[in-house]
Amino acid sequence: MGQPVRDYLLTLCVTAAVTYLLTGPVRKFAIAVGAMPAIRARDVHREPTPRLGGIAMFGGLCAGLIVADHLFNLKGVFELSNEPRALLSGAALIWLIGVLDDKFEIDALIKLGGQMIAAAVMVIQGLTILWLPIPGVGTVALTQWQGTLLTVALVVITINAVNFVDGLDGLAAGMVCIASAAFFLYAYRLWMGYGIEAAAPATLFAAILMGMCLGFLPHNMHPARIFMGDSGSMLIGLVLAAGAISITGQVDPDLMQIFEGSERGATHAMLPVFIPLVLPLTIIAIPAADLVLAIVRRTWNGQSPFAADRGHLHHRLLEIGHSHSRAVLIMYFWSALIAFGAVGYSVHSASSWIVFVIIAASAVGLVLLLMPRFTPRAPHWANRFVPPRYRHRGAEPESAPSSSYGENPVPVASGAQQGSPDALMGEEDVERAPVAVGVSGVNGATAIGARSRFPDRRSIDSSH
Repeated sequence: MGQPVRDYLLTLCVTAAVTYLLTGPVRKFAIAVGAMPAIRARDVHREPTPRLGGIAMFGGLCAGLIVADHLFNLKGVFELSNEPRALLSGAALIWLIGVLDDKFEIDALIKLGGQMIAAAVMVIQGLTILWLPIPGVGTVALTQWQGTLLTVALVVITINAVNFVDGLDGLAAGMVCIASAAFFLYAYRLWMGYGIEAAAPATLFAAILMGMCLGFLPHNMHPARIFMGDSGSMLIGLVLAAGAISITGQVDPDLMQIFEGSERGATHAMLPVFIPLVLPLTIIAIPAADLVLAIVRRTWNGQSPFAADRGHLHHRLLEIGHSHSRAVLIMYFWSALIAFGAVGYSVHSASSWIVFVIIAASAVGLVLLLMPRFTPRAPHWANRFVPPRYRHRGAEPESAPSSSYGENPVPVASGAQQGSPDALMGEEDVERAPVAVGVSGVNGATAIGARSRFPDRRSIDSSH
């Protein structure tokens, strides 16, 4: 089997293109069926926005699998393994549950049961953990029940971790895309570097997942025109979990002994894929940490672990003064640092410079966290090529058009793009009044027609 880089790139591009092209019609469909919930007190966005973006992402998943099945270097994955079919079966079930939740708001326990059933469907078709490569111990074989329980637990944890972090425009899709890119590099190294064909399905899953996220991000970046909803967040969480299960529980570390010299060395070389078995710290470290903190916080306050609140990590970034876009970029940075740092350490674990690079990047990240009000300014000659918020003050006209909102200024919603850095409104703890879906000017009402260049900045409590 030759080098399948081109085939992977083609699969990724087809998946991204199909997802991107389907998102527009899906948005209109979501508006037509009324999948646009009213603004809730915990929401960051200020206008009703359609959901059901997972429909387009599922279409991209199907297109990617179909294309890969007809490519010379990738069709062997479908001939030698049943894992792609297992993934498609579980994804279809979890996607259907997500679509129903986006439209009808089903109970959290019902969704949890559906997640467990979707994981069980994949286990029945062979996508399960067969053994545990434990550092310092070696390979530990699992019984059928142990492997099933561990697989279901990993799928449920990963799905809910991604679902919990889906709170800002473009956050979940971008973080999962970064994690899947790092995971693709590691899985591809196992397959092509060590010749372990059992890593091929995980490599394909990562490439398709990148395409799904990249195709959806242009529609989901701030200000988002559509949300992926549970139909999308649970879907990409399941695909991410399937890749971790495939490469952790299916790839035998003993096959790497011929390259590493001993079972202990092989186990050490596979370090980045051990962690998803206890908690997905390297692949989805930030969402997993947010999930654990949310459960502890809600339980400590006497609430249900499934009760929604505004205590997630991205909410706290907004509260300390970061703009919507900067909060998302900071979360991207930490995800990339942890994911690619783990992959880099697995490749050159004996090199101390990897640790120093990670420490230095962590210091840069801490500085960014402590400078929420800092806005970089471009040189004067670059004012034409950068967004208005990054231009020098002298390049902007001194007088602004008069506002029709009266003498009292209206607080700018998080993520506004005119001049000053965005600020979170100070009324977050006050219950927000629902916005009528049919009001002209909101994201949902303008979805079918032309989109305004400037977002509506009126308070959601004001009438048009």
